[in-house]
Amino acid sequence: MAEETSPTSSVPAVPPSKGASKVTPRGPSLPRQIGPYTLLERIGVGGMGSVYRASRPNDSTHVAIKVMAESTRSNPVLLRRFEQEFRAASRLDHPNMVRAIDYGEAEGVPYLVMELVQGMNLSDHIEEKGKLPEAEAIRLVGQVAQGLYRAHKMGLVHRDVKPDNILITADGQAKLTDLGLVKEAETDLNLTRTGRGLGTPHFMAPEQFKNAKLADSRCDIYSLGATLYAAVTGQTPFGGLGALEAWMKKVQDEFPSPKSLIPEISDRTDWAIRRAMASDPDIRPATCREFVEDLTGRTTRKVLSAPETDKDHWYLRHLDEQGAEVSVKGTRAAVRRSLREGLLGDASNVQAARSRQGPFLPLRDLPEFRDLIVTLPAHGAALAKVSESQPPPSSPARSGLETSGGEGEGSTVSLHSEKPSGNFRKLGELSRPLGRKPVPLWVPLAAAAGLFLGLLVLWLLLR
Repeated sequence: MAEETSPTSSVPAVPPSKGASKVTPRGPSLPRQIGPYTLLERIGVGGMGSVYRASRPNDSTHVAIKVMAESTRSNPVLLRRFEQEFRAASRLDHPNMVRAIDYGEAEGVPYLVMELVQGMNLSDHIEEKGKLPEAEAIRLVGQVAQGLYRAHKMGLVHRDVKPDNILITADGQAKLTDLGLVKEAETDLNLTRTGRGLGTPHFMAPEQFKNAKLADSRCDIYSLGATLYAAVTGQTPFGGLGALEAWMKKVQDEFPSPKSLIPEISDRTDWAIRRAMASDPDIRPATCREFVEDLTGRTTRKVLSAPETDKDHWYLRHLDEQGAEVSVKGTRAAVRRSLREGLLGDASNVQAARSRQGPFLPLRDLPEFRDLIVTLPAHGAALAKVSESQPPPSSPARSGLETSGGEGEGSTVSLHSEKPSGNFRKLGELSRPLGRKPVPLWVPLAAAAGLFLGLLVLWLLLR
């Protein structure tokens, strides 16, 4: 298993008030021309070359220009990655992705023109200010997730999501940059050797260590979860470990949970991060949209939105032991409480919808209840499972995320009764797990009568 970090240099964010302090002192004399652009100052250096602030011809706005270093120009793989970065970035038109503007070559020197972001990257922000408030961290990572979701829909996998590559503008908008390691699903250029890992060890998924060529969107979701981990705890996941040791910890899910480091982190955020960082890709959210839903506890799909006249109620259906359909209706809080108390029996059997007509989906597919269905591995265990009879402890509602009514005694429930299709039973009246047959009244009466007769016979024999 080989590991290789990114040779590319990201487009750095320039602090509005102290951009000059970021300028690398050495380098060619400035200003100078490269193609039609005028390089004004160097604002960053990486393995692929240098990044400059530059002015455009007949334009007062500034751009960022990445210029390949002389030592990398002769490497055909690095040169093709440089070209691929422009091709990928130019295809992505999203406010949370750094925009590519131009690509060219001047006197044998390739250069890439990008949007210049005024601000700082997330890594510097954490280093300067420490851990971010939970809501702020979720807001920034959620924005990056939106950009990544667009990239994944276009068949692009970033493969190097980390705080260093997330730029924060002066008005608080997050932008993902550095597509130098991007993988294009449709046009694989064989720029990654089989068995070679590309990315940053602390933030990359464990399967990406072994073969970055097979990385898919779930690798980016792992890195996104690890980035949020760093943002809410102020600590780099697997910090202080070498690449091999970090990989061994990752495959065993051996890392302190965010909540164990920062107790005030909400249960939902702690669970969402740990799910995204699960060693088994099948445990992680399938999409960036699902990851955001895990964090918010709310669906982003309009087809599942609640009717205006029935905002807080859910309709549930399942089959009992005889195969007959049983339906109940209740508030989100009442459904969650019933799940925790096991009143709905085998949760994998239950489907829910926002309206009587559906569509009905398994609870695992609904972010409002998913955290009570999907359990994560204990630290050191490599596998997770779907809880059927013992759902994990609930996550309390909190401002900005779970905004529905409380889950206490005051939760409302709707009346109706249905079997199999008509009205919906009152969820709050359930006192036993659905699917378990009730004990008929004659059973205890017959048992009592039998006991009485037995005692009577015994008394007669002893007289």
